[in-house]
Amino acid sequence: MRYCPLLFCLLTLASCARPGGYEGLMTRSYTIRGQRYQPMSVDEALHYRETGQASWFNESKFLGLVRGNTSLGEKVMPWHLIAAHKTLPLPCLVKVTNLSNGKSIKVRVNDRGPFIAGRIIDLSPRAAAKIDMKNKGLAQVRVEVISVGDGSYKRKRRHGFW
Repeated sequence: MRYCPLLFCLLTLASCARPGGYEGLMTRSYTIRGQRYQPMSVDEALHYRETGQASWFNESKFLGLVRGNTSLGEKVMPWHLIAAHKTLPLPCLVKVTNLSNGKSIKVRVNDRGPFIAGRIIDLSPRAAAKIDMKNKGLAQVRVEVISVGDGSYKRKRRHGFW
């Protein structure tokens, strides 16, 4: 009988666990403008690498000049190096490389978007400036996931590259 409280606590904690054992991630499906999106699993995300068009978002929307926070409910500040992606689990850390100049940056994906055809990632203004794409507005980039969640789930390095 003296083990009952301990057993009860363990069963309660186990019932709160998410499928696959991944805690603290936003992976539920959602619909925007009639289009349904299903975020990747952690395992899929850890193998994600894509080349495509990047854009950057106007931070005034997040600084209270328009309204809102990120999909994770986080306030955006001008110095943040963050991004939005349609189907990666939130949050995750990605490496974005501008293919026209080879400059790269690590950003935290904490929002959904861009919802414009042909674009794969939306960067904060500071992140866009760091890879020299802010003045052009768009750039061809390669996006590679480094880690998912709080960093506990990491991509394995191959040959010194992510």
